Amino acid sequence: MAKETNADQTGREVLVLLGGAGDLALRMLLPSLYFLEVDRLLPHDLRIVGLARHDHTPDSYRKLVREQLGKRATVEESAWNRLAARLDYLSVDITKEEGAKALADKVGPHGDLVIYFALSPSLYGSVCTALQSAGLTGPRTRLVLEKPIGKDFASSCVINGAVGAVVDESQIFRIDHYLGKETVQNLTALRFGNVLFEPLWDNKHIDHVQITIAETEKVGERWPYYDEYGALRDMLQNHLLQLLCLVAMEAPSGFDPDAVRDEKVKVLRSLRPFTKANVAHDTVRGQYVAGVVEGTPREGYLEEVGKASRTETFVAMKVDIDNWRWAGVPFFLRTGKNLPDRRTQIVVQFKPVPHNIFGSAAQAETKANRLVIDLQPDEDISLTVMTKRPGLSEEGMRLQSLPLSLAMSAAGSRRRIAYEKLLLDVFRGDRTLFVRRDEVEQAWKFVDGVSAAWAEAKIEPAPYAAGTWGPHSATALISPQGRAWNE
Repeated sequence: MAKETNADQTGREVLVLLGGAGDLALRMLLPSLYFLEVDRLLPHDLRIVGLARHDHTPDSYRKLVREQLGKRATVEESAWNRLAARLDYLSVDITKEEGAKALADKVGPHGDLVIYFALSPSLYGSVCTALQSAGLTGPRTRLVLEKPIGKDFASSCVINGAVGAVVDESQIFRIDHYLGKETVQNLTALRFGNVLFEPLWDNKHIDHVQITIAETEKVGERWPYYDEYGALRDMLQNHLLQLLCLVAMEAPSGFDPDAVRDEKVKVLRSLRPFTKANVAHDTVRGQYVAGVVEGTPREGYLEEVGKASRTETFVAMKVDIDNWRWAGVPFFLRTGKNLPDRRTQIVVQFKPVPHNIFGSAAQAETKANRLVIDLQPDEDISLTVMTKRPGLSEEGMRLQSLPLSLAMSAAGSRRRIAYEKLLLDVFRGDRTLFVRRDEVEQAWKFVDGVSAAWAEAKIEPAPYAAGTWGPHSATALISPQGRAWNE
């Protein structure tokens, strides 16, 4: 492959993947770029530079990327050749000024510059300082940041401040990959594109909302990171709260970045804080012990990490939103490791009809409408509705509950990686699906309140066997008034 000169590169858009030889880049980002190449959606003049400390040449890096793509899909040669022609590699320490200068030399004269931080957030500050020293933080630079932005409100402010010191907020794209999922975006279309749902989307018609992110995986090799963060900071602070915001937010004035994010911040500010008085009753903190998941024995968390630890691997909580729309409607959130099923799901449970007209037999069969939004492993939206049971009966009309599918995947179509949509939006400069600084910091304030209340009330993680749905208290959390988790 002929080497490009700087003259060839003048004015070209450049994507730099910091941590370009790491797990995120190889499993998600580069496959996403390949599939965008297949569909010819990448900017036509885009160059891609993978950067890491690993000692690769550009050719060995392309070989590595090709091997990783082959693990995910059958590689289309013409698309791969086009992507390979864009790919380059640089082995440097980007936290150092000399590493950033080497990157500046590699990039050369350019147009828009996108720098993706597939790195530990603890490095963001030193990397930004180095990039600025090398002249890589100009007005045409966009910085893409992976979560978590800090591990509490104070550290989040430090990281956001360090990044904000070298570029404007409008140049920062904070990623939560859940927001790139088709079904999450479909939730917004469902609510605000139909007259059917929005008039019913309030405390007069909705009994409660459940949001579940369940993982069958154990902590595994991530334990040094996970033991510091736990389920509360690793999953609830970002993914769960972002999904809650999309369900609960008011209609924005338009579908533009700041209008949407303004409404999400209002939800976060309306979350009722936890205190010593209510944290024991309204939250559940768990840690898995030995059990069986999908037929395979699993050891307990303490055996896995090899030390004593108070880190929670399961969190469930009842969250109240103190505003007119949602007053009195509980939002039940849960997430955990080593659970029986891999599932990300939003359940909107409507209230029952105010009066049954069909008699006692039908009354026993009547169920309130339920909207179920599945994000993974399958992406689907279904609404359960009551219909007449076919046939004749001496007891009068018999009813049954049936799902009405609102979003079925096209037969044989490829399920897109969420990062495909988000990368495309970065290239276009569209920040609608990205998280603003005040969103991140408001979420951390809420989570810090939970952590502080746990400490004050001396709430320790309760044990649950791997392969079960968390501690028994998670069932008791939702069971008052006849409610139950959607399992």
